[in-house]
Amino acid sequence: MNEQQHINISTPQHKFAGIYIHIPFCKQACHYCNFHFSTSMRHKSDMIDAILKEIELQQNYLDNLPLKSIYFGGGTPSVLETSEINQLLQKIEQFYDISPDAEITLEANPDDLTDAKLQQLSNTPINRLSIGVQSFFDKDLKYMNRAHNATEANQCIKSAKKYGFNNLTIDLIYGTPTMSNEQWEQNLETIFELDIPHISCYCLTVEPKTALEHFVKTGKSEPVDEIQAAKQFEILVTQMTKRGYDHYEISNFAKPNYYAVHNSNYWTGKKYLGVGPSAHSFNGHSRQWNIAHNQQYINSLKENKLNFELEQLSNIDKFNEYLMTGLRTSWGVDLERIENFGKTEKNHFLEKIKPFINNQTMIQNGNQFTLTPKGRFLSDGIISELFLD
Repeated sequence: MNEQQHINISTPQHKFAGIYIHIPFCKQACHYCNFHFSTSMRHKSDMIDAILKEIELQQNYLDNLPLKSIYFGGGTPSVLETSEINQLLQKIEQFYDISPDAEITLEANPDDLTDAKLQQLSNTPINRLSIGVQSFFDKDLKYMNRAHNATEANQCIKSAKKYGFNNLTIDLIYGTPTMSNEQWEQNLETIFELDIPHISCYCLTVEPKTALEHFVKTGKSEPVDEIQAAKQFEILVTQMTKRGYDHYEISNFAKPNYYAVHNSNYWTGKKYLGVGPSAHSFNGHSRQWNIAHNQQYINSLKENKLNFELEQLSNIDKFNEYLMTGLRTSWGVDLERIENFGKTEKNHFLEKIKPFINNQTMIQNGNQFTLTPKGRFLSDGIISELFLD
């Protein structure tokens, strides 16, 4: 169990770091998803070799900081064989110092988490599972084009606990046209019955170039009802708080001592290395993102070359990113940290927050500024208003 309950966003930024591994394969495409992936596994072996090579080539990126988090994301990392997972972890161990209490997370789909698979995973260093449930209702799952059904979603969580995976998080999606408020409450009740310590809940978004966007444009699917989505967010916050979960980030809820290390690293400005096609990295001074093309990624690494775009961050970029990440969290932003960016940034912030303090979407407690429950649902708009051009 990883204790992340008392994270302070004003503490020194770079005592430890994390690694994210992007596995760009899925069995089928979910209608709402715009992440980088392929439904063909034909080049999986070549992809593993390329990721292994990138881990080696990037061994100095994190300045020898110990790793507190290793996160297998995607795509669907649970399509990997346990031997492939171990191979990747052994390569990381070869070049990085992994903290003894590091959180090592594998994203998984319920249909992959058979008893046989869970037993195999229990013999790997993986100590946390992030399960893409999305809903416990078949109608919602069919609407999203998920590969699993509601029975598999429920059963895999019980089975994961049987094999010792008590540090679990699941994803849920609200705001779908197929889900009533009553069904959303039943989804949450299922979480409470299964005693899941961490939940990530996302409002359905119609992303560009997805099947869902096409369905909405052609009238095959209703658009997202923003009023209903807001109501379901309100239900979510009320029920999770009532059951003892901390609403520590806009989309994330956790029981005490179960805050996600991987997520919290990102929100508190820790350095992280992203490996795999489309993966992003951050070292405090710049951001970079790998090419989002499987074959080009593989070909580059075969030649021992990294293929990424780089963005050097200005002081204003860093200020805006601090607001963007910090205000998503329950600990908010700290005026002393803002002062470190400069007098212009501080004065801009204090002027721009006035209407949000007045309309009670933001509150001040000493030097800390946080969004209220009302403000959290409107966070994107509020935070963008605070950015310094």
